[in-house]
Amino acid sequence: MKLTAAQALVAWLVAQRSETLDGREVPLFPAVFGIFGHGNVLGLGTALQERRDEIPVWRGHTEQGMALAAVGYAKATHRRQIGVATSSIGPGALNMVTAAGVAHANRLPLLLLPGDTFTTRAPDPVLQQVEHFGDATATVNDAFRAVSRYFDRITRPEQLISTLPQAVRVLTDPAEAGPVTLALPQDVQAETYDFPDALFAPVVHRILRPRADERSLTDAATALRDSARPLLVLGGGVRYSGAGRTVLEFAERHGIPIVETTAGRTMVPHEHSLYAGPLGVTGSTSGNVLAAEADLVLAVGTRLQDFTTASWTVFAPEVHLVTINAARFDAVKHGALAVVGDADATVRDLAERTQQWRVDPEWTARASAQRGTWDAHIDKLRAHTPGVPSYAQVVGIVNELSGPNDYVMTASGGMPGELVGGWRASGGAPTMDVEYGFSCMGYELAGAWGAAMARTNGLVTTMLGDGSYLMLNSELFSAAFAGHPFVAVVCDNDGYAVIARLQEGQGGAPFNNFYADCRSIHDEPPRVDFAAHARALGCAVFTATDLDEFRDAYGDARETAARESRPAVLVVRTKPSSWTEAGAWWEVGVPEHLSGRTAYAESKPRQVRYLRP
Repeated sequence: MKLTAAQALVAWLVAQRSETLDGREVPLFPAVFGIFGHGNVLGLGTALQERRDEIPVWRGHTEQGMALAAVGYAKATHRRQIGVATSSIGPGALNMVTAAGVAHANRLPLLLLPGDTFTTRAPDPVLQQVEHFGDATATVNDAFRAVSRYFDRITRPEQLISTLPQAVRVLTDPAEAGPVTLALPQDVQAETYDFPDALFAPVVHRILRPRADERSLTDAATALRDSARPLLVLGGGVRYSGAGRTVLEFAERHGIPIVETTAGRTMVPHEHSLYAGPLGVTGSTSGNVLAAEADLVLAVGTRLQDFTTASWTVFAPEVHLVTINAARFDAVKHGALAVVGDADATVRDLAERTQQWRVDPEWTARASAQRGTWDAHIDKLRAHTPGVPSYAQVVGIVNELSGPNDYVMTASGGMPGELVGGWRASGGAPTMDVEYGFSCMGYELAGAWGAAMARTNGLVTTMLGDGSYLMLNSELFSAAFAGHPFVAVVCDNDGYAVIARLQEGQGGAPFNNFYADCRSIHDEPPRVDFAAHARALGCAVFTATDLDEFRDAYGDARETAARESRPAVLVVRTKPSSWTEAGAWWEVGVPEHLSGRTAYAESKPRQVRYLRP
C-alpha cells in the first residue's frame, strides 16, 4: 500500500482497538488534539483530514492544554484509551513537554507527534529551528527524551514498521505506561513508501495481567499471616487493573483496614466499615493514625510518593512493607517485599494462600472508629457559616449535589488536600482525578475537557484556584466550541494561597504569592473579572458570594452545562487561610534562620528509610 509516512501513521492509529474494563471494544486512539503549523499541516494534517470520519480531530488553543486534555482523557478511561496530540516544530512542540511530564509522573499513556526539522537539512535553518553548535542531530524535540517512556525520530518512512509496535507496547503495558514521542520531520511526513497491508490490520489490545512469582506470593502470604495489625493501601494501580472489587473482597474476608492514596481515591465506599480514610499529607488523621500503628503495610498499585507517606514518617519504623505492583521499578522501592504482577490477578492469587486467616476484630474495628473522628472534623469544617466560604464548605456542597456517576477533578494548590481528605465517595467506580504526581497548574481545565470528552455517564466537575485559571484557560474555549460540557468551580482567594501558607507557616515573610504582597506600581492594582473572561470564552457563567448562593449556582451550572453542551464556570470568593489539615509532615528545605527550622529538626529524625536485610 503506497502511502506517505503521515498517511501510514494515521491508518495505523485507526486500526488499533482496545478492550475496556467491562469488555467492550473501542478505539485505542479515539481523539487527536491538533494545532497545525508549517511542520505538520501538509503531512500529518492532510493525512488526518483524509480520515476525519474515522478518527476525530479536535482543535486546541495551546499545545500544552490540548496534550493535558489527552492526559485527562486517558485517566478518565482508566488507561484503556489514549489521546494523541500533534504540533509543529519549535515553540509548539516545546509547549507539550510539560504535559509529557504530567503523563510520565502519573503513569498515564499519551502519544505525542511533534513535527521536526528537515532530515535533508537543505533549507536549514528553517523557521523556528533552534541550531545546536556542537550537535547537528539535536532539535528541540530532544527535550521530550527526559519525559518520554519511548522516544523515536522517524527519519525514514519505513521506520514506522518497526517503531509502531514498540510505541503501542509502551502505551498499553501496565508496567511501562507513559508518554510516547514520535518526532516527525516535515519532509519525511510527505515521503511515500510501499507499506505492507498487515501493518494496518485491526488489532485489539487487551488488558495485560502478568502473574506474580509463586515464591513472592508465598512470602507475602506468610508475612500477612504473621502480622497482627496489617493495613491495606490502595493506589492508582488498583483502578487501572479494575481490581477494586477484588481488593475490597480480600479486605472483607480477612478484616484488614483500608486506606487510599491520591491516585487510588474513590475506590472504596466512604461508609464501608473497613475504610479508615485517605493516607498522607493530603489525607486524613484517621488514615495516618492507623498507618502509624500498623505492623505490616500491603501497598497495592502505588509508588508510595512523599505526599502519601508524609515524606516517609507516616509508618512505624519497624513496619514490614509488602508491595504489589505491575512495575518492578516501583515494587522494589524502600526495601519492600516485592510482588510483581497485575493488581487484580495478584490479589486473587494471594487470597488462595491466606485462606481463612483473619485479623483480630479489635484491629479491624479501628478503621471505622478512627474514620468517625475524622468525619466529625470534616462535618465541622463543612458546617454552614455566613460570609465568604472556605474550600471545605465549597467541596462539601459539590460532594452533596454530585451523583454516583459524576466525576470530580483538581490538580494543584490547596484543592487536592480538600478533595483527597474531605470527599466522601459512594465507591464502586473511580470518580476522582487529582493530578498530584506532577501538580500541574492548569491541568484542571484542560484535563476536564479531555475527561468530559471521554466520560459517557455523569457530569465532570473540576475545581481550581484563581492562580490555575490564569495559568492555562484557553481550553475553556476549545471545550465550548467543540461542545463538551463540564462545570468549573473557580475559587478566587487573591493569589497563590497554598504557597503563601507554606511560606508563612515556616516563618518566611509573605512575599510574591498573595497579590497584596506582590510588586506593583499601582496603588489599586486591577482585579481579574473571571466571570467576564469565562463568558468571553463561550462559557455559561455563574457567581456566588456565600454558601447559599453557591449551592443554588452550582445546581444551575450543572443543569446549564448539560443542557447547552458547553462548560459552565462558577466563580466564588473563598477564604485565603482556611484548610483541611491531616496533621502529617512534609519535608521541604527550611533555612536555619526561619522559625520553621525547629519543627523541621524535630520531624526529620522520624523519617525512616526502609531497607530489607
